[in-house]
Amino acid sequence: MVNSWRQMLLDGLFPQCCLFCGLQCRKEPLCSACRGELQLNKDCCSRCALPLASINQQHDSLGPRYCGHCLRSSPHFDAVLAPYLYDEQFALLIQRWKYQPDPKLAKLMAALWLYAAPAELPAVDLLLPVPLHWRKLLQRGFNQALQLCQELQQHHPALRSTKLASRWCRRQRSTLAQAGLNAKARQGNLAGAFTLSRGCDNLRIAIVDDVMTTGATANALARCLKEAGAHTVQLWCLARTPAPPD
Repeated sequence: MVNSWRQMLLDGLFPQCCLFCGLQCRKEPLCSACRGELQLNKDCCSRCALPLASINQQHDSLGPRYCGHCLRSSPHFDAVLAPYLYDEQFALLIQRWKYQPDPKLAKLMAALWLYAAPAELPAVDLLLPVPLHWRKLLQRGFNQALQLCQELQQHHPALRSTKLASRWCRRQRSTLAQAGLNAKARQGNLAGAFTLSRGCDNLRIAIVDDVMTTGATANALARCLKEAGAHTVQLWCLARTPAPPD
């Protein structure tokens, strides 16, 4: 009750506004109308969550659907849970979160993920935030993937007892920024970038990140985890980009 009254007092003295339209909000810096405009990633590849062309509802019982890339060459990760499409609106949220440190933005991102993710999450033993190189961590001041893990654990009952492996994996070398690189260059950029401090025998692991573009980061980390004995490796992220141009 004390916390509730304190929050009401703070909201009255320092009202927050929607990041998109500027209207006053109560719980989150995103109003319900603007949140409703975020595009959900409903029709997507069952393996990598790449957006696919929609199909008729009567064909939903046909089973899993896979993109051409996953059919040609299966990635090292087993599945991707990316509830939203990465468009201009979502890009604005991600940029604000990563480069303007504000605890409310991490809470907002977790709330958005929980709102659109399945009510019953896949069973996992370990949450593994994608690590930043120490230089990038020093520059930014925080790891957004770790923030998302912590918020998800706090607000989803099924994840509160799930181990958070914030120090199991290390990015041992600084890599080029992935933005602007094509798929092949991204894969080469991340070769040998990750090392583990312990084995992962028979563990079900969820890698946590903000956005999936080509999947090079998730694939490199999943390969490292599988070689260390992981049973299954998923990627949990906020949004998935459409297929990049060749």
